[in-house]
Amino acid sequence: MIQVDRLRTQIKGRVIEPGDPKYDDARAVFVGGFDRHPSLIVRPADATDVAAAIAFARENGLELAVRSGGHSTVGFGVTEGGLVIDLRDMRDIAIDDKERTAWAGGGITAGDYTKSARAQGLATGFGDTASVGVAGLTLGGGDGYLSRKFGLSIDELLAAEIVTADGAILQIDASSSPDLFWAIRGGGGNFGVVTRFKFRLHDVDTVFGGMLMLAATPQVIESFVAEAAAAPDELSTIANVMPAPPLPFVPAEHRGKLVILTQMVYAGVPRDGERAVAPLRALGPVVDMLRAMPYPQIYAPEDPNFHPMGANRVMFLDGVDRGNAETIVEHLEHSEARVRVCQIRVLGGAIARVRADATAYAHRSRRVMVNVTAVFADPDEGPRYRAWAEEFRIALRKGKPGAYVNFLADDGPARIREAYPGDTWDRLRAVKRRYDPTNLFRLNQNVLPAASAS
Repeated sequence: MIQVDRLRTQIKGRVIEPGDPKYDDARAVFVGGFDRHPSLIVRPADATDVAAAIAFARENGLELAVRSGGHSTVGFGVTEGGLVIDLRDMRDIAIDDKERTAWAGGGITAGDYTKSARAQGLATGFGDTASVGVAGLTLGGGDGYLSRKFGLSIDELLAAEIVTADGAILQIDASSSPDLFWAIRGGGGNFGVVTRFKFRLHDVDTVFGGMLMLAATPQVIESFVAEAAAAPDELSTIANVMPAPPLPFVPAEHRGKLVILTQMVYAGVPRDGERAVAPLRALGPVVDMLRAMPYPQIYAPEDPNFHPMGANRVMFLDGVDRGNAETIVEHLEHSEARVRVCQIRVLGGAIARVRADATAYAHRSRRVMVNVTAVFADPDEGPRYRAWAEEFRIALRKGKPGAYVNFLADDGPARIREAYPGDTWDRLRAVKRRYDPTNLFRLNQNVLPAASAS
């Protein structure tokens, strides 16, 4: 029998069980369709609490899930019958504006971090969604609105506090436990629970950016990607090719028709941003909301009750030519999903200037990331739209295979290997064997420990 009262006496944080008034809210994650019931949810106050929760899970044979923002596409932030370490009470941030660094708790979201840093005229790049957890985003890589200028989130990570499977609390950086520090920069949640992150900050206050909407013909899609790739590194774009939503700012004649809905940031002097986006504006905007703004305003408002169910597939491409663009239009036009999107992230810039073996994110030379998604309302539609997404991926696939671990879904072990090609996989397995030999942290895109030498 699980001795929950013993755990309560060991930690300063909270323990939530079934029957607690807060249980259902605590077990919910961002993505819909996951109705899992953990035996315990631990809301730790610090790394010592995390170590106690890990020991409790290990001693009682409980599957362990770790939650920061809860945005995992396959619901890794919650477990059926196991124990959830929910980091949301660890949201502290301490900014050193002289050193241009910040220590942040493992439960902080991208939006909260960004607002706090902006108060000092500073920023670190984190994804495109305010409610995403900084922890999960960073451990997988972290591509967002500042990536072409400053690199991925892992490129801004200077140090970390991590609790490993044996309960050790380690302070790691490039000189202390360099193998583990290498692995957590892109290797996901395979190696422990990161309770604090030390990030580099940059002078980013007012930026030029926002939303630009274009009609999505094959020619415009191809031209958009080419112009975004040729733009200065200060300009990062995230483009969603999709049917135009029926929102007030969308002209009636374009609603339901394919558009490129792009969010972008020019991380530099706003008047230079005007010049940088001119080639994109020349493609003929349907809606143009580009403007100078405080950087945190790039994050769109979110509905806390929105829990979408979706099927997605991610890939890397070396570019988007006319054939790719035609394939994108064809597959989006022939889907009946209520929301279907082909998201295109133009990479390069500072991302590509880091050696491929410097971190566990090994796709530095890839120029474009594409993620295709269908959102549906009925769980029974899942297999249908997963098949559509996989067919879409195969139709677009050119060049070397590859995948971004943060966007992998239920793709299977072969695609995890695509996320970690060549020597990266072998190095990760060796680190896994050293720090998690029993595979306690397996509820993720799992890297199995290397076999012991015989």
